[in-house]
Amino acid sequence: MRRPARQTLLPFLSWLSRQNRASVGRDAMVGLSGAILALPQSIAYALIAGLPPEYGLYAAIVPVIIACLWGSSWHLICGPTAAISIVLYASISPLAVPASSDYITLILLLTFMAGVFQWLMGMLRFGALVNFVSHSVVLGFTLGAAIVIALGQLPSLFGLDLPNQATALKTLLALVEHAGEVDKPSVLLGLGTLCTGLVLKAVVPRWPTLLITLALSSLLVWLWPSAFAQVERVSAFVGRLPPFSPLPLDLELILRLLPSAVAVGMLGLVTSLSIARSLSARSQQLIDANQEVRGQGLSNMVGALFSGYLSSGSFTRSALSYEAGAGSPLAGVFSALWVALVAVFGASLIAHIPIPAMAGGILLICWGLVDHRAIRALLRVSRSEFLVMALTCVATLLLELQTAIYAGVLASLFFYLKRTSQPRVHQWIEGDEEILRVGGSIFFGANHYLQVRLQRTSGQRVVIDARQINFIDYSGVEMLHQEARRLRRQDRSLTLRRARPQVIEELCKLEGAQRCPILFED
Repeated sequence: MRRPARQTLLPFLSWLSRQNRASVGRDAMVGLSGAILALPQSIAYALIAGLPPEYGLYAAIVPVIIACLWGSSWHLICGPTAAISIVLYASISPLAVPASSDYITLILLLTFMAGVFQWLMGMLRFGALVNFVSHSVVLGFTLGAAIVIALGQLPSLFGLDLPNQATALKTLLALVEHAGEVDKPSVLLGLGTLCTGLVLKAVVPRWPTLLITLALSSLLVWLWPSAFAQVERVSAFVGRLPPFSPLPLDLELILRLLPSAVAVGMLGLVTSLSIARSLSARSQQLIDANQEVRGQGLSNMVGALFSGYLSSGSFTRSALSYEAGAGSPLAGVFSALWVALVAVFGASLIAHIPIPAMAGGILLICWGLVDHRAIRALLRVSRSEFLVMALTCVATLLLELQTAIYAGVLASLFFYLKRTSQPRVHQWIEGDEEILRVGGSIFFGANHYLQVRLQRTSGQRVVIDARQINFIDYSGVEMLHQEARRLRRQDRSLTLRRARPQVIEELCKLEGAQRCPILFED
């Protein structure tokens, strides 16, 4: 059913009218937990991207609001991410000095261009890409991403100052190398936060667990300075609302940045769609992938004008939104508003949060990401699909996260083509007829398999029961014509029975209906 024009232009109208005082209050608390998580993460990601720390906060405000209001997923929360930040730094650092005004301008221009590309992809209904990511790939990617995020938090939990690594394996090797430098107070604080969170989730699952555990950890560090004096805390900062940033209209510069804009825009889309798909499978929500793609593009276009660098879906913050019980995208809007409010008025409070406690909270979120029930069910139902899940998980651990996403999409396409290249063929003999019932379309990928089956027939009349053939391409038409002529030379015939009109039409186009070597029966 076609949606009203107002809901197409303003999709948030479809869910905003269903909100009540209770749901708004719950989403506000979920948003506060997300903001507490987003603040230190955003600052760290900005530094990875070569930007001043405040630009991480800007990226967690306006782009998040736009993506939530114009997106589709209830739980997808966007913002700066480690993968996007690393790619942006690699793309722009050769062109300007990091953190300089020219560098910031190039980053924001690249963000705007990537947003335009994403929006155009949404208008062209590129969101169908998500349909090629099977559920087993999503499960494997989610499991692998949870492990990658958890390993990435272990240095902070152990009180180690280690550089970010590109893969989980490199992170693990770095941890083993510096195992002797572990800070015991940091470990106690981080594990205490994790255990407290697990208890709270079991006893009071609807409470804002992360917010409570971080508040308790910060209070403990403040009350017991002699034991936790050396524990690292979130860096202090001076916040303000995102300033307007006009972008240069330099055609030469735009053409120079275009390849990077397409690449990073694609990365953001595939990441966001994968996260939205994995969470929708848990929440039983039917997402509109094309609307999500348009929302992502619009968020980066508008965000760039308000000093927000490229954002995409965040596994950590999106999982927190789901685990905390967010009922609508309003939780993400509140998260951005809380970031703006706390960044301006509560910077001193944020500086009291211990980094190991933050790491413990993220480990708690990673545990909630893993769908244990679905993984066990997949093992019982389909060993081949379980293998796909395991391979995707291993790829996520051994490759960079964005590369693993592409690998998952390619794996889905590979197994889809493998299945369709060997359609089900039920074969039997009735008198002088040898009948083959083909359960799938005839296209270039399945031609060889079907041709071999036809060449092995021995009946005087070879009949293809075509009621289940929905589509045939040019190579399929040519193959059937060749087989029909071969059988005719042997004084045999090829007949299509109960073929759909569009299939008959395609078969008759090659040589005309009168000269077609194939016979047709109702």
